[in-house]
Amino acid sequence: MPSVMAAQYGEDRRIADSGGPTLAGNAVERPPGGRVNGVPTDRVSSAARGWVERYRQWAFDVAAVAIAALDVWLRVVPEAETYNYVLSAVAVVAVALRRRFPFLVVLVTAPGFLAGWAQLAAMIALGTLARRRLLSTQTFIGAGLVWFSRFFTWPPSEFVELDWKTHVHNAIYGCLVAGMPIAIGLLAHAREELSARIAELAVSRERERMLHAHAVRADERARLAREMHDVVSHQVSLIAMQAGALRMAAEDPNARRVAGTIRTLSTRTLDELRQLVSVLRTTNGNDSPQPRVEDLPQLVATAGFPISLAVHGEVASLPAPVSGAVYRTVQEALTNVRKHAAGAPTGVLVVVDRDELRAEIRNDPPHHRQETGTLPGGGHGLMGLRERAALLNGDFAAAPTEDGGYLVRVTFPVTRSLDT
Repeated sequence: MPSVMAAQYGEDRRIADSGGPTLAGNAVERPPGGRVNGVPTDRVSSAARGWVERYRQWAFDVAAVAIAALDVWLRVVPEAETYNYVLSAVAVVAVALRRRFPFLVVLVTAPGFLAGWAQLAAMIALGTLARRRLLSTQTFIGAGLVWFSRFFTWPPSEFVELDWKTHVHNAIYGCLVAGMPIAIGLLAHAREELSARIAELAVSRERERMLHAHAVRADERARLAREMHDVVSHQVSLIAMQAGALRMAAEDPNARRVAGTIRTLSTRTLDELRQLVSVLRTTNGNDSPQPRVEDLPQLVATAGFPISLAVHGEVASLPAPVSGAVYRTVQEALTNVRKHAAGAPTGVLVVVDRDELRAEIRNDPPHHRQETGTLPGGGHGLMGLRERAALLNGDFAAAPTEDGGYLVRVTFPVTRSLDT
């Protein structure tokens, strides 16, 4: 008997596994690589999958009706009354409608079980009701009807003649006959829900994997863009500045032409770098070696215009992220001086107290502007410096001065940066 019931309710579990309707009639998104009727789902259209599901439901409905009819045919008694045949036949036919009207089909099959031979028909209907409605009031009513149909012996005259032991025996078997379909229906429901959750988990994991891959690529692109702007842009802008000065000072036409070509290429490179750096700028740390405050003298010496550098305090023991951020801030500020102030005299001051580091880069207004044109800029430099300061719990400020110059100031809490 359990194998027969499992065959009836297994259809719904297989429908769920093949991507069919799930609880509350909602379709579950199937993970990549699923299969329908042995064919990958990515090769089966939605209409084809729906046709396969309908075909399976129709096939299992036919099988359920056939099994219920066979059960009646094997148990029929020749000397029975006409209503016994009618009630049994109605119960068998009603099994085909159990999906659409589960509770009504239980009500129709119960008389065929009570006064006929449609036991399997009633059990199949009760199992479908339990799978669709779970432990609802309708399920308990259906279970009571099936139990009573097994406990009560028809006609009533025969029921009265039975002794109490037979009644107890029939009551126990009635619990089994009514309980087994409910257990199988609940098991089918749990299996269907589990399949839906597994499918959702697979889709969620695939989505999470894709998002993680995108995040990793975005982080690498942002880090690369930062280094391109901080290092490459600094060097190329210096080349462009020197080439422009050479073009103005050279007397040889060939030398002036070559210097102009170098400056044109450098300017074009800076413009392309500006476009490449227009990505989300963020970082979670930097594992590559970074310059420190101790490297500022070398940076100042190669700047190409008058710079005064003053460093006060112990800088050798600064945390690497803070020291590198100060270097990058000075580097970017000097690059902006080349671009926008034509090499105006600039002062760099770095002061380290016990728990704070302050760096200031102040340039004077240019006394004359060289005829070297304007280098392109996208505004990403100061934005990157502000992001670096925020990541280290620091403060960044940049604004023109009253005398026409420009001041860049950044402060870092050294103690808090060490704990970061």
